Amino acid sequence: MKSMNCSLTIIAHRSLADELIDHLLEHPEWVHGFSLSCVEGSSQREKLRSMLEQVRGRSQGTQIVIVMNLEDARELIAHLKQKDANRDVAYWITPVLDFGWLA
Repeated sequence: MKSMNCSLTIIAHRSLADELIDHLLEHPEWVHGFSLSCVEGSSQREKLRSMLEQVRGRSQGTQIVIVMNLEDARELIAHLKQKDANRDVAYWITPVLDFGWLA
């Protein structure tokens, strides 16, 4: 039976992004590639670290999106939780109905 693909989205405070990205690159058994974007967000759990964040009322973050095997995504999240449980990192997993290349 073929495993289901998913999209794993990770949102981390910008100050944590480089370490998280380095960790993903160290695990090619799970992560074969990813996309990055800068995001801003607000929630009741947010710590506004800089004066700019406090004035604007939202934190600066990095969004990482990985299309991957669902079991690998769950293993990766479990690994990240064990390595460094951090409330400044949020994630969600959504199904991917199709994935491919145009050429």
